[in-house]
Amino acid sequence: MKRISFLALFLSAIALLVTSCGTSDSVKSLQLGSLASSAGGFYNLAGQDGTLQLTVTAVYNSGKLVDVTRASTFSVKPQGCAESAAVSSYLCPGGSLPANGPDVVPISPTGLMTGIISLCTWQDTPVSNPPDPPNWLYTGFYQVTATYKGFTSQPIAVGVGVTASNDPKGSCGPT
Repeated sequence: MKRISFLALFLSAIALLVTSCGTSDSVKSLQLGSLASSAGGFYNLAGQDGTLQLTVTAVYNSGKLVDVTRASTFSVKPQGCAESAAVSSYLCPGGSLPANGPDVVPISPTGLMTGIISLCTWQDTPVSNPPDPPNWLYTGFYQVTATYKGFTSQPIAVGVGVTASNDPKGSCGPT
């Protein structure tokens, strides 16, 4: 009797080990966000040398969330137009956003995005006279995605307000 229960226990343990082999908790998706407030995935990078801390979270099949910001790579694509410094109107393609690079809106390996280039991707669309408070409208933005272990996050939009706009107070974008 003892041999049969020992054998049954041993076989049960082997079966349990064999059925769990090959399964692992793998990444299901990525979430890109920021510590700053947003309006539906739209962020503002305000002011000369202004910063925006991006965060990348790996979502595992088990539901576990892991910060993988430092292990991720970032892709930045310009979308739309920017205000020309010489003209108060918005131009395309003459006023199209410059491609991202180290002197535009670079992202550090820690996910810190910095506004360096003087441009404004916002327009004040006054709905009353006087136009205060401003009614901000995106005219362009940088679309950012993150990649980690072959997964790419959803895109987020980052407007840049590093120079004056058509706002009477000279500001650019929401603060």
